[in-house]
Amino acid sequence: MLDLDLLPGEYAVCRLSAGSSLPPSLTAGPDDKSVISVTWGLDEISIICPTDRVPESAEVDTAWRCLRVAGLTTAMTGVLASLVGPLADARVNIVTFSTYDTDYLLVPTVRLTEAVNTLAAAGHRIAG
Repeated sequence: MLDLDLLPGEYAVCRLSAGSSLPPSLTAGPDDKSVISVTWGLDEISIICPTDRVPESAEVDTAWRCLRVAGLTTAMTGVLASLVGPLADARVNIVTFSTYDTDYLLVPTVRLTEAVNTLAAAGHRIAG
């Protein structure tokens, strides 16, 4: 079905108050290979980032591992459903986010083996 890449390191899901400034730790350099997602909402700023880049003043939920969908195109449908469904059936909690190019799925580090086995049983291939 889908090819997924397990990204190195642990990730955090963070919350800053609405109107907060983004800290320099979230600024990317030209050689930066980190995945960071920042979402401005009405009541908050949500950040998903590597644990070593968590803003000091943020509420933080750790530790998560991040899976990236490889080879995604905008013509594909049901991508997240094919990942979320089996994990929901296995009662593995998740956080997802999407970019222009692909989808990402975070699973708790303590449930990584179970999540990978569940996704593999559903026909997905995981590298990394």
